[in-house]
Amino acid sequence: MEPDRILVVDDDARIRQMLIRYFEDNGFKVTAVGDGVSMRAELAKSSYAAVFLDLVLPNGENGLELLRELRATSDMPVLMLTGQDDITDKVVGLEIGADDYIAKPFHLRELLARLRTVLRRRSLTEHATPLAKADEETLRFDGWQLDISRRRLTGPNGQDVTLTSGEFDMLLVFVRNPGRVMSRETLMNLTRNRDLEAFDRAIDAQIVRLRKKIEQDPKEPVLIQSVRGVGYVFTGRRS
Repeated sequence: MEPDRILVVDDDARIRQMLIRYFEDNGFKVTAVGDGVSMRAELAKSSYAAVFLDLVLPNGENGLELLRELRATSDMPVLMLTGQDDITDKVVGLEIGADDYIAKPFHLRELLARLRTVLRRRSLTEHATPLAKADEETLRFDGWQLDISRRRLTGPNGQDVTLTSGEFDMLLVFVRNPGRVMSRETLMNLTRNRDLEAFDRAIDAQIVRLRKKIEQDPKEPVLIQSVRGVGYVFTGRRS
C-alpha cells in the first residue's frame, strides 16, 4: 500500500528535518518546504493526505492566510503549527477551517496521534461501511443532495457547492439529526470525533459560513436555526 503523503510547511530547517525523520520512521512519506511559494508548487504537482502548516513564515507570509487560500479550493486536512500561545490565533485558525492546532514546542508522539486522528476521521467519513444503509449513501433535503462517499454537496440547481472538511462534517451531523437541538459542545464532539475545547466562536463562525452556502437568505436562516441559550437545530426536510 502506498504510504500517506504529508506536506510540512515550516521555515525552521531543524523542525523540517525532525518531522521528516520521525514521520517517515512511522510509515509516512514526507515532503518539507520552507515557505508558501514552495507549498503552492508542491500542491500543484502532487496530492497529499494532510498538511502541517506553520503560522509564521518568511517574507511576511502568514499561515492563516495560506490556510484561507487552501480552504478556497480544497478540504484537505490542515494541522496548524505555532510558536505563539495566542488563543485568538487558535480560534481564528479553527474558524477558517484548520482541522487541528498544535503549539510549539510539541511532543512528536502527540503530533503523530493528532495526525492519525484527523486521517482516521477522514477515512471513516469518506468510506461507507458495509452496514450503512443504501439510502444513506446520499442524503436528500429540500432539493439538496449530500453524497457521503464522495463528500459532495449538490444544490437544487444541480451545481456542486464546495465545502471545507469541517463544513461537510457539520452539515452531515445536522442532516442525520433533523429536529434535534444540539449544543456547541455536542457539535464539536460529533464533528471532530474527540474531545476538544469547544470554542463557541469557532462553531458559530463555521455555521455562519455553512449558512452562506445553503440558505437562500443567510441572515434569515430556514435550514439551520439558532436556539437561544442552547445551540442549533436543523429543520430541513429529509426526502
